[in-house]
Amino acid sequence: MPSTPRPLSPCIHVCQIEPNTQTCQGCGRTLDEIACWGSMTEAEKAPVWERIEQEGYVSS
Repeated sequence: MPSTPRPLSPCIHVCQIEPNTQTCQGCGRTLDEIACWGSMTEAEKAPVWERIEQEGYVSS
């Protein structure tokens, strides 16, 4: 569980897609995750948050 509340989105406005991994270099989400983020439930977002926190894109 994060020590502080998570923001509404992990987006940091550095939107650059890495061609090999198809992930954003700014937030670490895939193109599908970015496109669906607004309609995803908190339960659907949770594993995405956990992965990008583990990968160091956002601090937990």
